[in-house]
Amino acid sequence: MHYDVTSLELVREALIMSLKISAPILGAGLIIGLAISLVQTITSIQDQNLSFVPKIVVMLLAAAVLIPWIAQRLIEYSAELFRLV
Repeated sequence: MHYDVTSLELVREALIMSLKISAPILGAGLIIGLAISLVQTITSIQDQNLSFVPKIVVMLLAAAVLIPWIAQRLIEYSAELFRLV
């Protein structure tokens, strides 16, 4: 099979962009999850909602705070995509 190098590069850039955008939000969820797990271990409380709800809230707050940064990255990627096409 023969693939066009440009199309492969576009797919690679799209995957890297999605990783860059999702990494801070997932990182916030990971950090709060570790903190809650530590508190649950120390206090011997094993409630699933205690870890699930704060992770969702923190990840939504992180996404809300990062909206301008995410929008800027997507605009830059779109401009580059249109320039190549």
